[in-house]
Amino acid sequence: MTAPLATLRAIAGGTQPELPQDWRAVTQASADALARRLETGEALYGVNTGFGKLASTRIAPDRLRQLQLNLLRSHAAGTGAFLPAPIVRLVLALKAMSLARGASGVRPVVVDALLALLSHDVLPAIPAKGSVGASGDLAPLAHMSLVLIGEGEAFAGDQVLDGTQALALANIAPLELGPKEGLALLNGTQVSTAIALAGLFAAQDMLRTALMAGAMSVDAARGSDTPFDARIHALRNQPGQIRCAATLRALMEGSAIRDSHREGDSRVQDPYCLRCQPQVAGACLDLLDNAATVLVREANAVTDNPLVTAEGDVLSGGNFHAEPVAFAADTIALAIAEIGAISERRIALLVDPVLSGLPAFLVAEGGINSGFMIAQVTAAAMVAENRALATPRSVDSLPTSANQEDHVSMATNAALRLAEMADNLATILSIELLCAAQGLDFHAPLRSSAAIEQAKGLVRGAAAHWDADRFMAPDMAAVKRLVQHGAFAALVDLPA
Repeated sequence: MTAPLATLRAIAGGTQPELPQDWRAVTQASADALARRLETGEALYGVNTGFGKLASTRIAPDRLRQLQLNLLRSHAAGTGAFLPAPIVRLVLALKAMSLARGASGVRPVVVDALLALLSHDVLPAIPAKGSVGASGDLAPLAHMSLVLIGEGEAFAGDQVLDGTQALALANIAPLELGPKEGLALLNGTQVSTAIALAGLFAAQDMLRTALMAGAMSVDAARGSDTPFDARIHALRNQPGQIRCAATLRALMEGSAIRDSHREGDSRVQDPYCLRCQPQVAGACLDLLDNAATVLVREANAVTDNPLVTAEGDVLSGGNFHAEPVAFAADTIALAIAEIGAISERRIALLVDPVLSGLPAFLVAEGGINSGFMIAQVTAAAMVAENRALATPRSVDSLPTSANQEDHVSMATNAALRLAEMADNLATILSIELLCAAQGLDFHAPLRSSAAIEQAKGLVRGAAAHWDADRFMAPDMAAVKRLVQHGAFAALVDLPA
């Protein structure tokens, strides 16, 4: 059973994951196969040997449980702020889904424990930083796993619990780890994948919001919808471009403002920030779609090491190397940066009376009023930050574990910066929405399309028309909250 993107988004919001009906049988078969291999006395990495550079060190049979316990404690070396609840829910679910595939050599009770934490919304306190995205997300997954043995910390709402209290709230007993179970919990890309998925969800919502803001800006600037004609985009045949053009056409359909200047407009072509929206947003959409494909595969994958088949084969490999996640996160970052960059250019156009034909800085009595002058500066600052943050992380490997792990993905670093970038983008889009709504007000009594008027109503419900200068930041913050809650994205139908 493969969890699609919509299911993964729902899990982040609190829905419980569904596992295949036979998951207990296949998981137990893998655990039994590992037990049989252990009886032969051969060396099995991470099962009866040390880890990483210590792989050649054999561990006596009576110390195998201690080996797994020590692994969790020593590897819980994370730092930084704790991951937010939606990401931790995804981490728990992805780890449970991976182990339930029956290729990790763990008992069903390990999966049960992860699911119990999820169902009771008891969420391990996982520091965000400390993984390089190879050999798995070791440090953050160790913090998650400590709770399963009654150590570490967890959150139940705003309440901080120690591991013992957390297990009691989830109605489960502390796990006594069997051979390889600690390693199976720590190996894997579940943390970097969950963080990247959260960034993807935000970017997808922001792209829809940007299409609405862009359509509003075209009408506010009395721009043309001809560049969105389906025939133009069919001749290029880029799927994202075709889809975004269709969305922009639909958003502007029925605009009396557009109809008012179809004849007699002296402008031949609009600036790129208006005219080339399908090309830019469409390219971003294609990047996000590709990232989604990669991350859905990874979310449903088995990424620990070694892997144990039901037939008893123990396969040592490198599925824990998170290069696919790192590349996906880097492309999401590029898309976020570009969505914001072209949005800021539309803001700059709207506040410029030469380009927009609107009052300077979108305020009727300029001079005494500065209007949206510095709001555009703030947007430019956010664009500059996102450009720096968009620098690829996947090319920045550092050797670890005494050069045993000599090339790493930096996937977790790649994914972590997406939240900050998305927050910056939400600020940029909130400013564009405010500016576009202000510009549309100047065309009254003419009205825009039904969809754009609905979006404008959302803006005006949070921030009144700008008649004279007032405290700007609260208006930006109010509209930004709407952006981040998906209010504008919900109004945008992006065809498949």
